[in-house]
Amino acid sequence: MAQYTKHPVKAPPSAPERESTGHLLLRAYIILVLFVTFAHTAVYNLLGQVGAGATIVVFTLATAAIGVPQLARNLPQPFRWRRLPWAALGYMTLALVSVAWSQWRGPTIVTGLLLAAVTVNGLFIAHVLTWHEIVRALSSAFKWILGLSLAIELWVSLFLHEPLWPNFFDRPDGEVDAQWYWVRDNLFDGGRIQGIVGNANTLAIISLFALITFGVLFAARSRWRTTLALWMLLAAYFLFRTASATALVCAAAAAVVLVVALFMRRARTPSARTRVYVVAIGGSALAALAFWLLREPLFSLLGRSADLTGRSDKIWTKVLERAAEHPVFGNGFSSPWVPWDPAFAGWIEDHHITVFHAHNMWLDVLLQLGALGVVLMALAYLSLLWRSWFFAVDRPRWDLNSARNYSPLTLLPSLFTVVLLVQGLSESTPIMLWGWMLVILLSFKLKSVPHVGVGERDQVFERGAPARRIP
Repeated sequence: MAQYTKHPVKAPPSAPERESTGHLLLRAYIILVLFVTFAHTAVYNLLGQVGAGATIVVFTLATAAIGVPQLARNLPQPFRWRRLPWAALGYMTLALVSVAWSQWRGPTIVTGLLLAAVTVNGLFIAHVLTWHEIVRALSSAFKWILGLSLAIELWVSLFLHEPLWPNFFDRPDGEVDAQWYWVRDNLFDGGRIQGIVGNANTLAIISLFALITFGVLFAARSRWRTTLALWMLLAAYFLFRTASATALVCAAAAAVVLVVALFMRRARTPSARTRVYVVAIGGSALAALAFWLLREPLFSLLGRSADLTGRSDKIWTKVLERAAEHPVFGNGFSSPWVPWDPAFAGWIEDHHITVFHAHNMWLDVLLQLGALGVVLMALAYLSLLWRSWFFAVDRPRWDLNSARNYSPLTLLPSLFTVVLLVQGLSESTPIMLWGWMLVILLSFKLKSVPHVGVGERDQVFERGAPARRIP
């Protein structure tokens, strides 16, 4: 009978370390939080205003119930108070205290509590999950959104055979604007599809985030790479079918940043990096100038007008006029604008629907929190962009070893940040809900854990096999 020798040359094999059931449940809960945050319009269309608000309250209370005991016991590691994203938290504080001078106190209280809830959840996720787990949780949430979007589009087209209305609306008689539909039944007729989120632009940006997330996991040689490739194809299909000009511009910007980051990783000397910076900045400036000069034919090619479908005339002018009334501290926080409040109801309309944000995050901040808010938001995004860039292009080093391999996962924060910044030029979602959660989550994680797998929980399943070198 075979047996181990009394003088083995190495230790006998043992089972790999596994995650505890409690941590698996924690990860499942965070995936649900991410899904509800990114697909908040689906929850709104399904449960209505009260149900959507109750969902946020329940998840915030659950996060507090889980997080407070862990903070008390320093689990899974001590909370890094000194590494908090202070500029972003300063913006949140200003938003909450703006109720003192707000021109619309009701919306300020409601949306301020919403901002605080999203901030708490973002800090919680960054604290309890490692970099690998955050990327995997985002991947799972995006898979659920994309999969359910395909399912609901197929159900509407194959079985319902007519546009789907939100559950809390009774379908009115006569002809109505298509903007009210949850799903427009466009899957097989070539029109824009909206998916479970009920908005083509939102589905497009989520598809772009999904492409980035699946891509870095694929490059990191994650398991089930064939399945990841199929999910990438579905995300690319949705990105194409949503026909969102903003998302396509964001995708182009992310592609440029990815190429520059990969060239930076190949640069071996400071002078080589300087040349990459010069070429990248010069090329970007020329591309921006060409885009501006050719904006009319380019936007026409994308089916949009040069004024970004009426944003400059219908929205931005009115926002600037109201922002000029209180230029320093603003009129009071409200992200999004509460459409049933008298201050916003009927103020700016599109397709006979009250607009709920300024379609430019900087103008939105200027309107609500004035120049002080713009400065705090700029500091928050500048800090995130700076840290995420060097997180992506600097070789990981925390001792004398300067030859460690890059991890593809380090590209994700910078690509996400660029997408948010570019989207913020024509949308205000980067300062609301999932946009703000990404800012808080990535900012706190980059400050507290600047290396993938180092300074996090020291577990075998987290460190894994040595990463393949990605230049």
